[in-house]
Amino acid sequence: MTGNFHIDVGDGLHIRLLEDKNARALFELIDANRLMLRDWLPWVDKTKTLNDSVMFIRSALDQYKGCTGVHAGIWKDDTLIGVVAFVNIDINNRRAMIGYWLAEPFRGKGYMTRACAAMVDVAFNKLLLNKVDIYCGVGNHKSKAIPERLGFKPEGILRQHEWVNDRFVDIVAYGMLASEWQENRKKFKK
Repeated sequence: MTGNFHIDVGDGLHIRLLEDKNARALFELIDANRLMLRDWLPWVDKTKTLNDSVMFIRSALDQYKGCTGVHAGIWKDDTLIGVVAFVNIDINNRRAMIGYWLAEPFRGKGYMTRACAAMVDVAFNKLLLNKVDIYCGVGNHKSKAIPERLGFKPEGILRQHEWVNDRFVDIVAYGMLASEWQENRKKFKK
């Protein structure tokens, strides 16, 4: 991928590629939401310093250049409020997985649903992928609400799939096919 990744979602909500200059804001947002995030995200306990966020962003930019991932900040006006990402783009099989998290004060406002819908639009309409996956912890009801709201289909449970916060977590896999998205997107826009 080339160029700057930027999606205007409307009402002051933007999705922009994370860059080095965003490292401090990213680290501070993670640090302020650490207790909530660590319940479901395995990388939180490994993000201990500003340098950890710098290194993450540099790795993410390498993925972007190599067309294997897109890690973008979600911005409400000029405030970083979370991250949405294609954590794994598989061009050969025309699929990607979306990952996401949102700071506590911005939850329950529809921001993440709108951000994920915008990313799915990019996956199917710009990258011409065939499938998008979203994995959520079985007990993470707020996270599961996003793919369910967008019409993703549950495809199964991956037992003890991820090691998070000193425990194995079962994951529910959701999928959306390009052939299903246009109809689901129409329903979502209403």
